[in-house]
Amino acid sequence: MRGAGSAPTERVLDVIELLSHPENRTMRFSDVVRDLDLSQATAHAILKTLADRGWVQRDPVDKTFSLGPALALIGARLDSARPLAKLAHEAARRLATMIDLPASVVERTGNDLVITAFEQPKGGALSSSPNERIPYTAPFGVAFAAWDTPDAQHAWIHRAATDDTELTRQLHDVLAQTRERGYDIDWMTPALAQAAHTIGSLSDHSLPVNMRSIIDQLRVEFTSAALTSDHDPRAPRPVATISAPVLDNNGHIQLVLGVHPVRAMTARDVARTVKPLLDEVARLSTT
Repeated sequence: MRGAGSAPTERVLDVIELLSHPENRTMRFSDVVRDLDLSQATAHAILKTLADRGWVQRDPVDKTFSLGPALALIGARLDSARPLAKLAHEAARRLATMIDLPASVVERTGNDLVITAFEQPKGGALSSSPNERIPYTAPFGVAFAAWDTPDAQHAWIHRAATDDTELTRQLHDVLAQTRERGYDIDWMTPALAQAAHTIGSLSDHSLPVNMRSIIDQLRVEFTSAALTSDHDPRAPRPVATISAPVLDNNGHIQLVLGVHPVRAMTARDVARTVKPLLDEVARLSTT
């Protein structure tokens, strides 16, 4: 959507999103002020309005804030309002059980990708949480960008490559190869993925001016490292994620369904793993 955003609205949504994090089930007023860098007057006005509308509630004893009952009513309508997302969550649950690997559903919101479901095999430990945001910029989001609009693809590439001509060419090639293959393979090791995520999430507005060029260069280096393909295709290689797009009847991407091996795999291992994933994607794409 074109046009400038609303800063006051963003602050309200920041409060709701902060309280929605699993580790923030209850928060003190001072925590909200500190974590969101709000003035006390602004935080008080937002929390009072949200409490009056039932979007948050304040414990009368310990004075902490948590999500309120009005949000539960909205949440109860999501399954009927977003039927494809509900079916995708069920597909992720089936995949986690069937192939004994974590499975996820990822959707796009603005310049972020949001994990809206993360299902573990029975007995698995949660390594990612729903509603976690990932910057929609290379090397993340290849499965989304490969089927996105040309304008969105250009923006995705530009955010990572800026003026690097060679990296721009590489990213165009990766998108074309991914689209031809029908799914994306994220070859990053867990350590590299975590480091790239940290660097990618840094906002230029929060960085000193003298550090911005350094961070930009690090983003380029991480992206380039993730695209490196000088390996023996017969040898096992670390695979973080295998993901595929769910498209509507017009070929527009709706969401991404993925599995997370986080281990070394041969080409044969990948082929065995991707088949049930593509089967689930095919079912979702026909609904």
